[in-house]
Amino acid sequence: MMAARIIRFHPGPPEDVALEGTYLAHKVHALGSAAYPFVYGSFVSSLDGRIALRDPRTGTSHFPLDLTSENDFRLFLELQAQADCLITHGGYLRDLAAGRLDDVLQIGTRDAGRDLARWRAENGLPAQPAVVIASASLDFPFPESLARSGQRVLIATGREAPPEKVAALRARGLTVIVAGQGAWVEGGVLVRELGALGFRSLYLLAGPRMLETMLRDGVLSRLYMTITHRLYGGEDIHTMVSGPELKGAGRLRMRSLYYDAGEPDGTGQWFAQFEPLRGA
Repeated sequence: MMAARIIRFHPGPPEDVALEGTYLAHKVHALGSAAYPFVYGSFVSSLDGRIALRDPRTGTSHFPLDLTSENDFRLFLELQAQADCLITHGGYLRDLAAGRLDDVLQIGTRDAGRDLARWRAENGLPAQPAVVIASASLDFPFPESLARSGQRVLIATGREAPPEKVAALRARGLTVIVAGQGAWVEGGVLVRELGALGFRSLYLLAGPRMLETMLRDGVLSRLYMTITHRLYGGEDIHTMVSGPELKGAGRLRMRSLYYDAGEPDGTGQWFAQFEPLRGA
């Protein structure tokens, strides 16, 4: 099979480049420190901003599979491989247990990313990243894959979390981080606590709520986006952020832009990278 090629438009001039290794070349794993962890996330979106669709009959949400592609998934794995800590949430684990989503919490376990296990070893990273589970209710199952792969697991919650559940988790030997004054996790507090534990590169797999708090608290370092050239429409939809207007916290500057002409399904997609603008 011919190796995938994409066009880099920015920074210019335009150039045909190999897809594989594109995001590894960004060296995200080396950009943070314990004092200032590098916090990055990624989303896949349609042209009209849809990242998920809600089934009005069941109330559950699902990711539109025709938004993604093998090329997009390869770049996702390259970003994941550079993290020493993945931040996910209880909702993902509940969906995983129900069979609605795939388990993507380990590195090098799929054919598309077998080489990334070796890449981590060559770059001084542990075989698998730690996993932080953010949850207000502390009501979620633990996937067997976490224990099987020997990953360190931490729980993040707010001060209003059920105290009996916090005590039960700590009795199991798990680290519980109280990272918020209310029920929800606050981004700035969580990043500081994880930095104090020695984590330097934090990859967000936690959805719009976590992205929003990281932006509002000014701790998001970089946002990666795949924008599929398709319009979805629909009334029950999810977008990347919700809640009050972000104002200045939502200002981003594009750092790179790549074009994949063929996938998915012949429509094409952009691979873009943005960084927040600090200050007024």
